[in-house]
Amino acid sequence: MMKKIKITQVKSGIDRSERQKQTLIALGLRKLNATKEVEATPQILGMVNKVLHLVKVEEIA
Repeated sequence: MMKKIKITQVKSGIDRSERQKQTLIALGLRKLNATKEVEATPQILGMVNKVLHLVKVEEIA
C-alpha cells in the first residue's frame, strides 16, 4: 500500500504562472486552506514539488 499525504494550500494562486494555477487545480486545491488527502505517487509528488512554496505537506501515518 502506498503512503498518503495531506496537502493544504497556504498561499494564493493569484499572480502565479498559469502552470502553477493549473497544478493547484489538478491537485484538487481550489481555495485557500483547502486540504486534500492523496496517495504519494511519483506524479503527485512531482506536482507538489512544483508548487511547494504555495502548499503545506504532511505525511499521514
